[in-house]
Amino acid sequence: MAKADIRIKLGKRMRQLRAEQGLTQQELAKRSGLSLPYIQMLEGIEPKRRRSATIVTLEKLSDGFGVSLSKLLDF
Repeated sequence: MAKADIRIKLGKRMRQLRAEQGLTQQELAKRSGLSLPYIQMLEGIEPKRRRSATIVTLEKLSDGFGVSLSKLLDF
C-alpha cells in the first residue's frame, strides 16, 4: 500500500469515527491532546496539506476516540 493511500484511509477513518461519535475536530483535538490544525492536516482533503501520523499520534487519537489502536486502523 502506498504511503498516500494510508494517509487517505486514516483521514477517512478519522472522519468516520468522529461522525459516529458526534465529535467535532475541535472536540477530538481536546480529547486527544493534539492541536486542531494537526487534526485538520491528518484528515486533510487537500493532498498537499495531508500529514503522516507517528505511532505516538495514533495512540493519542485512539485515546481521544476511546477505541483501541486496531479499531482506529480498521480500514
